[in-house]
Amino acid sequence: MSVNRSKEIFKVSYVGIGTNFALVAVKALAGFMANSTTVILDAVNNLSDALSSAITIIGTKLASRDADREHPYGHGRIEYLTATVIALIVMAAGLTSMREAILKIITPAEVKYSIFSLIVITVGIITKFFLGKYFVTKGEALASQSLTASGTDAWGDAVISTATLISAIINMTLGVNLEGWLGAVISIFIFKAGLEVLTEAIDNIIGVRVDTELSTGIKAKLCSYDEVIGAYDFVVNNYGPDLNLGSVHIELSDTMTIREFDALTRRIVPDIYKEFGVYLTIGVYAANTSDEISMKIKEAVRRETDSDPRILQMHGFYADPVTKLVSFDVIIDFREKNAAEVIKALKEHLTAEFPDHSFNINLDLDFSD
Repeated sequence: MSVNRSKEIFKVSYVGIGTNFALVAVKALAGFMANSTTVILDAVNNLSDALSSAITIIGTKLASRDADREHPYGHGRIEYLTATVIALIVMAAGLTSMREAILKIITPAEVKYSIFSLIVITVGIITKFFLGKYFVTKGEALASQSLTASGTDAWGDAVISTATLISAIINMTLGVNLEGWLGAVISIFIFKAGLEVLTEAIDNIIGVRVDTELSTGIKAKLCSYDEVIGAYDFVVNNYGPDLNLGSVHIELSDTMTIREFDALTRRIVPDIYKEFGVYLTIGVYAANTSDEISMKIKEAVRRETDSDPRILQMHGFYADPVTKLVSFDVIIDFREKNAAEVIKALKEHLTAEFPDHSFNINLDLDFSD
């Protein structure tokens, strides 16, 4: 993790801590003066936001540690754990708010809002809206899920405070106490926001499908080199916001020498990293470029695979004219639960059509578009 990125995350988090502590003080005062549980809970929620920013700082410090023998990929994924902790805090806040809201519905208490209370709540709404925008903008720019999560939470707080303001105005003008009901609705939104952040963080820890824009962009870039016939099997593993390790197979003419292949990869690897931020390891598929029989078999294989909707792609075809061994890879839809039977049937059809050849069909997983 770059030093500048870490420092910027620290700076944003410190702003969040200072702002939230200031809001805690004024909202707690206004809440006690008005005997409003909603406003007091809002103050407690701001305190949890300050805690979230502190957790972000700690998580970023841990994630920025250099790689070591035990962790050669660095510690960047700690940021996803940090986002998980923040999400759990947000969800806990939602559940706590729901409990208090239910109690308010069952036994409503008299509240006494004042102009001072309304001013405090309004200032809190404006502050939280712009703080949320600041966090989200910085989080996206710095690829920090923790900052983005805190920004989403801040926007949720602005919604909470808006509902509190509406409740206060209705109470002052009509004498109707809606704190409990509004609090219940707000609690659901708080919990939902935390759950969404938690889901995204867990997805990144487990590993998700490669982003379509990234995979298609890298494959298009690879195919822009004159020597490259096709690009397949692109996989990328994320070890933190700024460390992406990828691998891919490129299809090249079977007449290319090792020296030419080496020179090609030395051009490709830095180009891909510069444009896409992915450290790429490159494997190779040899492509028949002159043997007519091999080309005829390839056309037959393509015809068979294209006619089966369960087969998403065929690639890596090579027919050895000496051993008469034909090898290629297929990608089968994840929804197909009996991939072995699909491959077996395909092999039988091809063997019947070309009995003097043997076929080696490999199953590839559908990692990317």
